[in-house]
Amino acid sequence: MSKQARETRLGENEAMAVGRNIRVSPRKLGVVAGLIRGKRVEAALSELTFSKRRIAQDVRKVLQSAIANAENNHQLDVDRLVVAEASVGKGLVMRRFHARARGRGAPILKPFSHLTIVVREREEEKKAPAKAKTGAKKAAPKKAEAQSGEQA
Repeated sequence: MSKQARETRLGENEAMAVGRNIRVSPRKLGVVAGLIRGKRVEAALSELTFSKRRIAQDVRKVLQSAIANAENNHQLDVDRLVVAEASVGKGLVMRRFHARARGRGAPILKPFSHLTIVVREREEEKKAPAKAKTGAKKAAPKKAEAQSGEQA
């Protein structure tokens, strides 16, 4: 007897990629993940390409993997993909020590992180009819007339 199959947490129009044991603290990785959250994939890739942070290249690789998964495994349109989720988890922590005075030692913690990126194909947006802004335009000339009358 085997375990029951776990339900997939992704929808029909979603794809996911996971980067495990990335050598950076979750706090630093969370800052870079926050840069791309909710953006279109093209904008997110360019943001990561030109970022000055070291870890941005690893995040870029995971994002490209998610895009490839969407295209090849789920047959999604790459031009309509958006970064739906970019979540960071805590991995293992390597512990080292630094020798100090009087035979003591100070801990050195080298944390690792996990990164999960979910991309989603966005639906076509319906354009709302443009509303006329007649009230704001009519109010401006009246104020100008009142000011010019006071100055005279």
